[in-house]
Amino acid sequence: MRDLCLIRAPFNLGLRPLRPGHEPGTWRAPQALTDAGLLEALAPARIVDLDRPAYSTEPQPGTRLRNGPAIRTFSLQLADIVAETVGRGQFPLIVGGDCTVLLGGLAGARRSGLLSLVHVDGHSDFRHPGNDDDNLPLGSAAGMDLAAATGRGEALLTEWPGIEGPLLRDDQVAQIGERESRDADFAWHDIAATEMTLVDVFAARELGAAGVLARVEPVLARGGGRFWLHFDVDALDQTFMPAVDSPGSPGIEPDELVAILGTLAARPGCIGMDVTIFDPDLDPTGELAAWLVALLRRVLTAT
Repeated sequence: MRDLCLIRAPFNLGLRPLRPGHEPGTWRAPQALTDAGLLEALAPARIVDLDRPAYSTEPQPGTRLRNGPAIRTFSLQLADIVAETVGRGQFPLIVGGDCTVLLGGLAGARRSGLLSLVHVDGHSDFRHPGNDDDNLPLGSAAGMDLAAATGRGEALLTEWPGIEGPLLRDDQVAQIGERESRDADFAWHDIAATEMTLVDVFAARELGAAGVLARVEPVLARGGGRFWLHFDVDALDQTFMPAVDSPGSPGIEPDELVAILGTLAARPGCIGMDVTIFDPDLDPTGELAAWLVALLRRVLTAT
């Protein structure tokens, strides 16, 4: 197992409240997974804890992003930690938190060179001004992370110190696991016109782990062999993992997912990983936290 730095990111700023007065519970995920045995399972060489930022539902000047300035501040802090961790030769594992933590991870990793992204997620997270027909006053950044990583959206999420242009070119991205792309009302249909490699959940189930990995291989080469691994746990079917803000079916089977993620994480070119969207508020017994810890152990013990 490689020299792992566990970065605990108690973060929920990219999510919408589900009802008046609600605050999404993903910020509790790092502690819930720790309580479920994460440290014992992964034996990290180092642990870095970020402070929990304050969640707000109020609009803020100059942005349509909910919590936009605070997301920017948190992402820059996270980028510094990731850059320093990669510079040490350690493997940063960010445990969030909502999907927006991906941007801080990428921004930090990009400081040491080009890379690709394998985005394993039940949703493509490709909402951006060109396809957003949402008339609500505020937008949720957790549905925008892949769009922002490829340069689409507000500068708060697309422009990063020391990096010219977007974090990634479209052809440096593989998106695996989208479950809604074949629906007639799929909101982000324009993603199909990009140069991203797209393997939706139906194709992933047909191809199996070996076939998915073969589809990803050319994408990794376009980042010079260096890549970041994003794992949103809603890529799993809701029968296995209902404790997420947008559960759904179908999903990638757990054993297939372990084979995909584990093979990728074990490659020397994988320079970091984030795990997102687990919500302990939806897991009152803690059973799902323990199940997820066991799955992460299977993924990462081969590294």
